[in-house]
This record gives sequence, C-alpha cells and structure tokens, in this order.
Amino acid sequence: MASHSIYALPNGYQLNDYRIVRKIGGGGFSLVYLAYDAKDQAVAIKEYLPANLVKRGENDAVVPITESNVQSFRYGMRFFFEEGRSLARILHPNVVRVENFFRANDTVYMVMRYERGKTLQEYIRSHRTDIRESFLRRIFAELLNGLRQVHAQKLLHLDIKPSNIYIRMDGSPVLIDFGAARQTIAIEQPKLMSMYTPGFAAPEQYTDPALLGPWTDIYSIGATMYACLAGGAPNAADTRLTNDKLIPAVRQWRGKYAQEMLAIIDSCLQLDHLARPQSVFTLQKAIMETTDLVIKPPTILESIRNTLYKDIF
Repeated sequence: MASHSIYALPNGYQLNDYRIVRKIGGGGFSLVYLAYDAKDQAVAIKEYLPANLVKRGENDAVVPITESNVQSFRYGMRFFFEEGRSLARILHPNVVRVENFFRANDTVYMVMRYERGKTLQEYIRSHRTDIRESFLRRIFAELLNGLRQVHAQKLLHLDIKPSNIYIRMDGSPVLIDFGAARQTIAIEQPKLMSMYTPGFAAPEQYTDPALLGPWTDIYSIGATMYACLAGGAPNAADTRLTNDKLIPAVRQWRGKYAQEMLAIIDSCLQLDHLARPQSVFTLQKAIMETTDLVIKPPTILESIRNTLYKDIF
C-alpha cells in the first residue's frame, strides 16, 4: 500500500478559506496541516483520512480503496464530524479549541487554533528521566481540568499520550488530537485496531469496547505519567493481560518521588477497569490531596503571554 504521506495536500493548496502551508502531523487515521485563514492567522487543520480505508483520488477527493470500505469510511466520517461539533462547544484553556469544521474533497476537516510550544513527548526527550515531581503535578492537575470538561460533554479522548499533550510557551498544557472517531472505525473495521498506541491504550480498547468509559482515559493518563518518569511508554496493555511484567511505579522510583504520587500512577494503570479511579474528579482529588499545590489564576504576565500565543494545535 502506498505511504500515507503521499496523500497529503500539497503546500500552497487552497482549501476553502484556508491556505495550506505544509503537513505537520498525522498518522494512520488523519493528516494535520499548518494553514493560514483569510485573516492570515495560523491554524491547524485536521483532515479525516484513514489510510487503511481510503486514498487520494482525482481532483483531490478522498475515495475508499475498495467498495467494502465505503460503509466504515462514511460511518467514521460522520462520527468525526459530530466529534468536531461537540469539541467546538468546549471552551476550556486545557482542551484543543476547534474553530470550524466543514466538508470538502469528499471528507471532513476540523480547524483548530494553532499554538507555539512543544509536545510533552518533546519535553520528555529533552529532559530524559529527570522530570521534576512539581512539574508532573502541575501539568496533570491542569490537564485534568480540561479532561473533566471533555467527559462532561459525554466524550472520551481515547488517545491520550505524550505526543497528544501540547505544552504552550507559558507552560500550560493542552489536550489535542481526539481519537473517538478512530475508536468507532476500529469497532467497524477490526483491522484498524493496530492504530492504538502501544503502552497508552487501556486493555478494554483491545478486548471489549463496550467497557469504554472515563476510566479508559484515566488508564492513558497513568501511562503518560509513567512515561514522564521512565522516558518511554510502559508495557502495552494487551501483552500485560497475558504476562504482566510492568514494574509498579512505587517500586521503580521509590525514594525519588513521593510514594503517594507513585501509588496514584499505579492505580491508574490497573488492568481491571473497576480497580482504577472511576472519574477524573476522583483522580484529581487524589493528586491534590498529596500536595499543597494550588492551581492559581494566571498572573498579568501569563495573561499577556496567553494573548500573544493564543493559537492551538
């Protein structure tokens, strides 16, 4: 099968009111472009393009590779569109800001605010295994505020991992790249199950999608926190189900980080979904109770920075 990258829209392409600058991300499910709108403001545009189902056809249209893929593609596209509609209702500083979504080229596009900074994955790489506990607590205490709003909208993220957490230049985190439509396609099209990110997907994402709930995202939060300390992803959940060799955080980093904090990470990574914290509020409360950390309103300087850099990826 041809590489997904060759299906990207060309640099300079005019997509409705947006001019594509270049492809900046994406995977097996979608492509993400840096673009400029009619006011010459930078935006990130996510194109629904599941590589196992479609290809780029004539006149830049997205077309199913085979007739048997049509139903799965259209079903996922409808879900992607509804996901964009739901995300557009969330106005929270720690959740990706969806500004527009539209149909073109026989697929769907989601327009997001573009923001300068780096992903948590890049931060982990630059700091190796020397991430401070205060950083960990602050980032995830703020991020969970946003995730609570997501769950309040009856949405699940389903793809939380370091590369899907963006750290703005003022240090605040943003949850990006939701995978709900990816999950929907996986149910319809089992061959796409491999699109889950090993180490960060919860066991039920592999075994029983009917069990998905807030606890599924909570597993991914625990895996992401674990990755911050380990420098890489924990063992994949599907392999843990048959032979669990994951070293608990309370043993791995005993004496380096607070035991209470390490125990919280381990509780999130329980294979049994009922053994994990059942809500983001419960998890957030546990994190806050182990420290005197208080999330304060932004200072005047931080507010100015927010204004200067308020685009989102």
